[in-house]
Amino acid sequence: MAEEPMPRAPGTALPHAPGATAMLVADELARHFDVSRPLLQRLLAGEGKRILRAVDGVSFEIPKGTTLSLVGESGCGKSTVARLVVGLYPPTRGRVLFDGQDLHQARAAAAQRRRMQMIFQDPYASLNPRWRVRDIVAEPIRAFGLIPDQAAQRARVAELLTQVGLSPLDGEKYPHEFSGGQRQRISIARALSSNPEFLVCDEPTSALDVSVQAQILNLMKDLQARLGLTYLFISHNLAVVRQVSDRIGVMYLGRLVELAEAETLFTAPRHPYTRALMEAIPDLEMTGRQRIPVGGEVPSPISPPSGCPFHPRCPLADARCKAEMPKLLPLKGQAGTIAACHAVEEGRDPPPTPAGTAQRIGTTETAL
Repeated sequence: MAEEPMPRAPGTALPHAPGATAMLVADELARHFDVSRPLLQRLLAGEGKRILRAVDGVSFEIPKGTTLSLVGESGCGKSTVARLVVGLYPPTRGRVLFDGQDLHQARAAAAQRRRMQMIFQDPYASLNPRWRVRDIVAEPIRAFGLIPDQAAQRARVAELLTQVGLSPLDGEKYPHEFSGGQRQRISIARALSSNPEFLVCDEPTSALDVSVQAQILNLMKDLQARLGLTYLFISHNLAVVRQVSDRIGVMYLGRLVELAEAETLFTAPRHPYTRALMEAIPDLEMTGRQRIPVGGEVPSPISPPSGCPFHPRCPLADARCKAEMPKLLPLKGQAGTIAACHAVEEGRDPPPTPAGTAQRIGTTETAL
C-alpha cells in the first residue's frame, strides 16, 4: 500500500523556473521495492525485510516547452523516476502532477493519458518484431480512437514516418529490416502518433553509435521546436545532455544532489559528486591537468549510509556529513542552482574552475 505524501521539510526547495508554467511536477517522489526473501526463509534465518530505496524523495518541475535531464551513475534511480512519471510504477511516497492534475486522475482519462508518451532505451526490444512498422506506429492512434478511418490512419502514419526522416514505404517493412538508429526513429514516430505534449526519453541514444546519436538528438531538438514538446531526458552521457537540456538534475543513490541550468552546471558545478562526474569525461586534448577521480563504490540502496549518502566517497566529508542528511537548498550567488551538500552550504568547497570545465566539455561535444 502506498504511503501518504510526507510534508516537505522546512527549507527544502522545490526546483522551478520562475514565471514559467509547469507541465510536470514531482513532489517528494519515492519508490521502494521489497526485495526480501520468502517469509519462511526469513523466519528460519531470523532476518527482517529488505527494502530497496530506488528513488527516495525527488522533487522537480519541468516548465512547458523545456527539457529537464537527469544524469547519474547506473543504479542511481533515473529510469525508476521515468517510470514513476509516466505511471508505470505507483509511488511509494509523494505525488506527480501533470499539467496541474494528479497523475492518477490524468491517466484515468484517455484524453489526458495520450498527452504523455515514453521513448524507451533499447530500440531492438521496444518494437514488436511480428508487426509491420505501419501497425506499430498506428497502435496509439487505434488505442485512443483518434482516427477511425483506415485510409486516414495510413496517411497519418506516412506523415509521421516522413516527420522522423523515414520513407512512407518503410511502413510495409518489419523492425528487423532497420538499423538501430532507424528503429529509434520508428519509436519516436510511434510516440508522436497520439499527438503528445510531454515525452519521457529513457536513454534513447545509449544503444546507438556516436554518429547516429547526433542524428537522433538533432531530430528530437527539431521536433521540440516545431511541436512545442516538453521532455524529461534520462541519460548517463554528459555530452549528450548538454546538447538537449535547459536544466540538468544530478542524481545519486535515489536522490537529487544538484539541479541547475545546463550551462551553469557544466561551467560551475558545485556538488562534489557533480564535479566527480565532470572529471570522468574524456579529455581529448590531454591538457595535463591533474584529475581527482572519485574513490570507493556506490553504496547499496538497500542499506544506505547514514547522513549524506555520498559521504563515504566525498573528499569534503566531515562529522556533520556522516550524521545529518543535507537538504536541497538554493545557493547564494548562483541563481537557479540548488544543491544538497553541507560543504557547499558552509563554504568548505573549493571554488569552481569554469575555464577548464568548459574546455573539456566542448572537446567532448566536438567528438559527438
